[in-house]
Amino acid sequence: MNTGRPLNEVKADLFKGLAHPLRIRVLELLAERELTVAELIDATGLEPSHLSQHLRVLRGYGLVVSERNARHVTYRLAHPSVAGLLAAARALLRDVLASHEELARRQGGPIPEGAL
Repeated sequence: MNTGRPLNEVKADLFKGLAHPLRIRVLELLAERELTVAELIDATGLEPSHLSQHLRVLRGYGLVVSERNARHVTYRLAHPSVAGLLAAARALLRDVLASHEELARRQGGPIPEGAL
């Protein structure tokens, strides 16, 4: 990341790095505990090469770190605030969904397509 850029641009780039469901899934798994590459492959169902690409993006944004021991590479979140970011997104989405459901109930119809 180029720290000479305006913070809003750096933040936008960070969210671009998060803009893939499988990267979010990897981060959610790592928020629970450290995992080896083999465990991540099992948990996500990704091919090793695809997982490697996603992990490279996450490492590039400083969201995860890896550690190699004699037999395995283990990944973990780079900072506890990553788990906080995921929790905040979950809470926001839960509130938005509840708001849309309440509006749909009051109007007597389904939640509009693309409302979320």
